[in-house]
Amino acid sequence: MLRPSSWIWLPIVGAAIASSVARADDSVVRSFADGSAASMVGIVPAGKDVELVGPQALSADGQGNLFVLDQVNGRILQFDPKQPNAAPDILKMPSDVQPTDLVVRNDDIMVWDGGVRTLKAAPGQSTRGLGGDVIQLEEVSSRGADDQVAISAFAQMGSQAPSSPTDLLDQNTRAAIVRTTRQPDRQYIASRSKGSVIADIIPDKGNASVRVEIQTMVSNETIGQLGLRVRNQLGTVEFLEIDNSDRFYVLAEDIPPSGKNASTFVARYAANGRLEGIYELPLENTPVTRRFVTVSGDGDVYFLRTKPEGVEVVGVGFRPLGKVSVIDVRPSRTAAAPAAQPDIKFNATAAVRPSNRQQAIETAFAFEGIQWKLTPANYGSDPDSQCSGFSRIRRPWYLQGKVNQEVRGVPYCWGCHGSLANFRQRIESGTLAGNVCTRNEPRPDVAGVDCSAFVSATWGLSVHYTTAAIPAIAAPVTNPWDLKPGDALNKPGSHVMLFLRFTPDRKAEVMESSTGGCNGRVCRNVYPLASLLTRGYVPVRFRALADDQTTVSANAYQEIEAPIGRKAASKRR
Repeated sequence: MLRPSSWIWLPIVGAAIASSVARADDSVVRSFADGSAASMVGIVPAGKDVELVGPQALSADGQGNLFVLDQVNGRILQFDPKQPNAAPDILKMPSDVQPTDLVVRNDDIMVWDGGVRTLKAAPGQSTRGLGGDVIQLEEVSSRGADDQVAISAFAQMGSQAPSSPTDLLDQNTRAAIVRTTRQPDRQYIASRSKGSVIADIIPDKGNASVRVEIQTMVSNETIGQLGLRVRNQLGTVEFLEIDNSDRFYVLAEDIPPSGKNASTFVARYAANGRLEGIYELPLENTPVTRRFVTVSGDGDVYFLRTKPEGVEVVGVGFRPLGKVSVIDVRPSRTAAAPAAQPDIKFNATAAVRPSNRQQAIETAFAFEGIQWKLTPANYGSDPDSQCSGFSRIRRPWYLQGKVNQEVRGVPYCWGCHGSLANFRQRIESGTLAGNVCTRNEPRPDVAGVDCSAFVSATWGLSVHYTTAAIPAIAAPVTNPWDLKPGDALNKPGSHVMLFLRFTPDRKAEVMESSTGGCNGRVCRNVYPLASLLTRGYVPVRFRALADDQTTVSANAYQEIEAPIGRKAASKRR
């Protein structure tokens, strides 16, 4: 591969640039209210220890149409952003598809449901025309692990099979290590104007800059050489698109050592590799969504903004830049205020056994990997009881239709807590499994764990500490890059995730019990770090682990079976 002898570095230099170059305003191109009608989207309201859940993904096709994954209503909404008053098409997904991410490529509608699944219109129907049609989608194939472009497209936003424990194990000590530097990353992209291309993200000196080399997959011709440098430390760097004017788009994060004012932006480069400017993404005060940004063939950048009353599809304003060498995104004026600290004292007697990082990780993987049979008594009657306040039933999505089958993972259960042994005992005695009715009162006749109960269990606590109470027993980790296995990312009053490690491309791999990101169970997920920090998640360390400097040994990461897509996912690293 061609390596240039010199690079033009393209940063954003602070106040002088900001004051001399105007930034275009963001504009709402389409709004969808909460509901199940044609021009609405499903919203699960926020509550105590529950983050608001809405559409998880936004994607664009080659004709400029936008697609919103309305997974709560079991459908995808398709519309033309240039025609905001036209009724959207409703693309109904098969009932057994429970996706958390969406990518549209050519005529393929691909969703992530633990792996890549491809959907198309049923015979006699088409997704080509817009006009308020209702179209039934059918699954035509499940993309194999060898489809590098599809796997890489989903991995852009963290929809990827969890990395293998062996990726991060020291070959001599067999202990888990957390890499502090970025590793080279190869990405595969189906671009608008150049077809399928390869983007190599090559670390430069330090943690603030990378080189991006783009070449075509067919001819191996180098078509782009980009430099990217930020003021602090780079998090996620993902090559997104080449538009119809041959301009390049790169998603990146700048994360200060304090973790405060972390920023996420899309950098746009001219065909000759010159930085033209950036699109600053308004992540503040929004819940976690999987695919929150997409780029159209015309070069429009759209952002998915979820609110309690619905969602907005935002056309992000462009900020042109002059000759700069460091990208310095300005702090948002709308950032959320720090959460109030509860008046709760840490009680050391809450720990039921000595807790260390090894035990925390072993417990987490046991909750995620447990195999159990879903009996009719665990499944419950059909139709299942309806949740109050939103369109959802009590039973977690991942259990739907699985009666008398072996399933994996402890189910999400609103207000439930307890040890893994307690969960197994209750399931074997015929207790209902899982409860995602987060607006109802917790039920004593259901087994599982919610997000904070899961983290409490991994920390060896007999007492269930809610997300609002966790600050009383866990100290903030000042520098988010200092997170260690067994720490957590906590959003008081909303949600908490157990931190596992940083991926080689500098995303955060976590374990969580979630109604949305995990389809109602304990699972592993990968998120861009700045997208969590900007949305109010605080890195914390359980006080009982503060002096635990031991590494976590390999057997803490043992798996029952290899996750789907593992082999292909490793090719990106």
